[in-house]
Amino acid sequence: MLPLIEYNVTAIVCLISAIIIQRIFIKELRRGAVKEEIEGIKWFGLAIFVWGLGAFINVICITLFGWESSSKYLIYLGVVISLANSLFILLSLQSIEHNSKRALIVRIVQRFTTREFVGVYCAVLAMITFVFIAASYSNSAISNNFIWLIDIPISVFVALSLLFELNKAFKSRQMQFMYLPTFALFTLIIIAVLQRVIPQDRVISIVDQEFWSLMGTITAISFKFLFIFLFSILLYSWKFLSENEQQESKVNRLTAENITLHSKVEHLELASESHLDTIKTIKKELSSLREAQKIVLSERQNEVLAYLAHYGTTKSYGEIAEIMNISVDGFQTHIYQVKKILNISGNAGKEQLIAYALAQDLNINLDGSTTT
Repeated sequence: MLPLIEYNVTAIVCLISAIIIQRIFIKELRRGAVKEEIEGIKWFGLAIFVWGLGAFINVICITLFGWESSSKYLIYLGVVISLANSLFILLSLQSIEHNSKRALIVRIVQRFTTREFVGVYCAVLAMITFVFIAASYSNSAISNNFIWLIDIPISVFVALSLLFELNKAFKSRQMQFMYLPTFALFTLIIIAVLQRVIPQDRVISIVDQEFWSLMGTITAISFKFLFIFLFSILLYSWKFLSENEQQESKVNRLTAENITLHSKVEHLELASESHLDTIKTIKKELSSLREAQKIVLSERQNEVLAYLAHYGTTKSYGEIAEIMNISVDGFQTHIYQVKKILNISGNAGKEQLIAYALAQDLNINLDGSTTT
């Protein structure tokens, strides 16, 4: 009766939990999560699913086919289920994130691809299992405890590795209060292992058989519940840290964009100031030109500019003065006064005077009179 209760509870809880975990894995994939980072969710889910599947098959065999829970066939099935569970847990260990050094078994698993490790694991254990089954199948003297020896070392080793990796993960996430539940999980696994190894004929001489069976049932159910609980905590903390990292990444990206925009604004402000300075300079020059246009020169000065505009490109100041029948000094004096009035200076003063005269439309007639 107790084994049937254990199988029913295990089947219901583990199968439902496995379905939920796999849905979480699929949802994370659809959200764009990197597959390698969430691979552990899939393997943990499969480990729990194998437990539920094995328990469900046991329920079917006991209730429909009337098999005893101590049947060798069910023991063989239990060993295969346990080995498959250990395989999936081993594959999931490398996905448990922490900053400490990895356990030996994790470093070994990381040296292989998933396909290679599964192949090596199944090949080695298949040979060992075949030897045990061949030795025990037709030999009624061999007890079920001997058959379980195939799985016991693997289960203890996996439980120890799981303990170390979980504690390191919880430590890196500042969750040291989870040390006690992880140690309790390891203890329960060891008790469950002892239940399989120690022959009942020796146990009943020390404790009551019903008590021993009840303790075995409670232990088997408890460590599966605790395993699911710890994985749920680990998954939640992983999700929480992942969301925090995403938020931090978003903040860093927005900060970088803000710095870039600030730099562009400063550049635009400098460019704007430069354009404003250029505009001010142009306005100043236009103002100077307007003032120059308002300047009124004397008739003689206009005459000098008119002759300069007419002959300046081909004749010197002396030749123009001779044409005007005035001295060179007198001509240059007029030129100097006009430059001063128009605020013209520099080596290109002559050209500027010619340009001004042409702009003012100063001309001379052939008789020497000035017109505008």
